[in-house]
Amino acid sequence: MTSDRSYAAWVKQFDTIGARERIVFRRDLRALPRHPLISIVMPVYNPDLVHLSSAIDSVRAQIYENWELCIADDASTDPSVATTLKQYATADSRIKVTFRERNGHIAACSNSALELAAGEWVTLLDQDDLLAEHALAIVATTIGEYPEAGLIYSDEDKIDQSGARCCPFFKPDWNPELLLGQNYINHLATYRYTLLREVGGFREGYEGSQDYDLALRCAEKLQLAQIKHIPRVLYHWRMVEGSAAALPKAKPYAPEAARRAIADHLKRRNVSADVVACPENEAWSRVIYGLPSPSPLVSIIVPTRDQVTLLRRCLASIRQKTDYGPIEIVIVDNGSTDPETHAFFRDLVQDASIHIVSDPDEFNFSRLINRGAGVARGEILAVVNNDIEAEEPGWLREMASHAIRPKIGAVGARLWYPDGRLQHAGVVLGLHGVASHAFQRFPPKPIAPMNRTFVLSQNYSAVTAACMLMRKTIFDDLGGFDENLANNFNDVDFCLRLRERGWEIIWTPYANLIHRESASRGRDSGSEESAQLSREATYMQEKWSEQLWRDPFYSPNLSHSVAFTLAWPPRIPLLGESLKSTAEEVFTGSF
Repeated sequence: MTSDRSYAAWVKQFDTIGARERIVFRRDLRALPRHPLISIVMPVYNPDLVHLSSAIDSVRAQIYENWELCIADDASTDPSVATTLKQYATADSRIKVTFRERNGHIAACSNSALELAAGEWVTLLDQDDLLAEHALAIVATTIGEYPEAGLIYSDEDKIDQSGARCCPFFKPDWNPELLLGQNYINHLATYRYTLLREVGGFREGYEGSQDYDLALRCAEKLQLAQIKHIPRVLYHWRMVEGSAAALPKAKPYAPEAARRAIADHLKRRNVSADVVACPENEAWSRVIYGLPSPSPLVSIIVPTRDQVTLLRRCLASIRQKTDYGPIEIVIVDNGSTDPETHAFFRDLVQDASIHIVSDPDEFNFSRLINRGAGVARGEILAVVNNDIEAEEPGWLREMASHAIRPKIGAVGARLWYPDGRLQHAGVVLGLHGVASHAFQRFPPKPIAPMNRTFVLSQNYSAVTAACMLMRKTIFDDLGGFDENLANNFNDVDFCLRLRERGWEIIWTPYANLIHRESASRGRDSGSEESAQLSREATYMQEKWSEQLWRDPFYSPNLSHSVAFTLAWPPRIPLLGESLKSTAEEVFTGSF
């Protein structure tokens, strides 16, 4: 095994095909019951002719042969463009070309190309990008495996100025919350043709984000089981001067068009929300959901044992910095003995919004939370560790606005270590054997490795209970936290049980708090703590084995040892093995 762990080395070993792999692809394609015609739609305007030729050649080189390339030229002023396109159309009957008389910009041009399409499926391709040689073969195989699908998308990467592949984007499976922040679907995107007809194709007036607008409108028409993700890099963006691949700010009008498309999407779904720029990356968006009036009562459950300095700091930040109301605070005291702690408790109970529940038995986080929830009066429960400090006033308002949404089961926050590094940005299943935090100890920055981000709200399989919100009715219906998990993974188990019942888990970066992790109990470093960790890990593995190894929000191309690094090898069939099961099904139900 090579010691080189670069993306170039990974591509060479796991994402490059040769004669043997082509034989396997063609064998599997022959076994398909149907070979649907795939129409590739390409709008063109004054392209670099070398790049245009490379794009067209990448289509002609496809292992899957039942395709047509539908090109619309948007009245290019360079006469050599028409000459080149006509030469290609003459050389290959599968290439159709139409020449627009007037420049109408990309949405209108894309619709002109779409009018040429005769296929059951439509794939989008830009004039200077490349398809992987096996792209349509895998798409066709996915169509055969999931005939009910309506939208299929793949992973992607970029090609730099030297021609080298770089910047892979290993995407999650269907992640509706992330899609409201960025067009993570992007390329390669393949749509059922009848679906495109139903939504009316591309909408003019959304130039720069016309693909984004199309994805949002199509998603509204599909069941979640009809949206399929292929966890393979099938599309290569070329990083040419002036392109969004090379410089996201190259098209300043695109983010505004994107926000209008998102606002339209929310309005069509009768969702009350505002769409603004993401404060950490203006190319992306933030959705601010509304709250009913009056706002629902939030019961903040804080388990504690002595460590009065931590508790005092935690409560002060909640009571003095938080701009949300109404709240009540339920302190679950797990056998505090420090006189200073009890003196503090006597002061606290003078406030009618603070309740103290005594539970002196052996520490069991799940039992303590269940005990607190049993006396809580709020419509929303907020589980908050005593070593948490609110860093900004709007954290609870942000989390509550998600918690009351109809399909949301639990909401997690963005937590930071006191030194400014990231502590929690969602939980990845399978990491370190059971589950662990995404991006732990990362410095703040908009784009993390593999083009993933922790500055946008998104769906995760789980979030930490160090700061978690959920509706009390959902908590009670689920039976609370599993008391077999006293110390570890109780939050992961709770979230997995929520998802098992169809609830979604949301993590938001717009609720920022400081977490002095394990400050109140110390870290689980002793022999008994290690033994308990092992027991609870085994319990989780036996209970959730299949789910732990297949997190829909974490790519099988990424490592379970070190988060968001390349997996050696990836957890999908290698190229040259069977093509089946390369598309991962995520959810069932409706959008």
